Amino acid sequence: MTPPRVLVIAGSDSGGGAGIQADIKTGFAFGVHVCTAITAVTAQNSVGVQGVWVLSAAAVRAQIRSVLDDIGADVIKTGMLADAGTASLVADEIERSGLPAVVDPVCVSTTGSALLTEEALEIYRRRLIPLATVVTPNLPEVRALTGIEVTGVSGLRTAAAAMLALGPRWVLVKGGHLDDTATDLLHDGNQTIELTGERIGNPNTHGTGCTLASAIAARLAHGDGVPTAVRAAKDFVTAGIRYSYQVGRGVGPVSQWGQNK
Repeated sequence: MTPPRVLVIAGSDSGGGAGIQADIKTGFAFGVHVCTAITAVTAQNSVGVQGVWVLSAAAVRAQIRSVLDDIGADVIKTGMLADAGTASLVADEIERSGLPAVVDPVCVSTTGSALLTEEALEIYRRRLIPLATVVTPNLPEVRALTGIEVTGVSGLRTAAAAMLALGPRWVLVKGGHLDDTATDLLHDGNQTIELTGERIGNPNTHGTGCTLASAIAARLAHGDGVPTAVRAAKDFVTAGIRYSYQVGRGVGPVSQWGQNK
């Protein structure tokens, strides 16, 4: 029996904790076939990123069309898109495909450094986010995309409304950067769903954003509605943080098989 298919368009993490590597492991855990279009190759490990090599727009487009013209996909998930040209072509290809899309707007590093130029952010605002079935910004990404600074749970609703104004069907504002809660907010203009989870004191959280968005995409590919898919994904990531592990000298990765322990 052919499993559901997810096409992930994102960068490669040589350390195996995030990016395409986390996406593939998450898809495997949820029983979906993951195809990939790699946007950039990184040299990175648990202590940082030592180099980034962005693939050409032609190479990214060729990968996307190679997959969609033969294998096909039920859902597209985007991660690190690297630059304005890549973001623009990915928006073109999602629009061309007509497929549901989970957009993880990777634009701010864990240390707070900008990963995208203002030109690329504008393409996200005008072209990519309006195509999203679900967009999954964390709080630094909300700030980069809308200018809104969230400091407490009460600000999540304002952030969600501002992100929804950019045009996605649903927005999931992730509250993991708040100090005292693990509350996320899912919003579509009619429904507002507060998702409160256990805040786990584990420093090994590399790849949580990639894993969450890929888990949502996997559940959507299985036919779940957005609220059901998001709840399942949040539970999966919570278990993954609980059973995350240390490799290297720095921040270890979330576990994609933690819930099976």
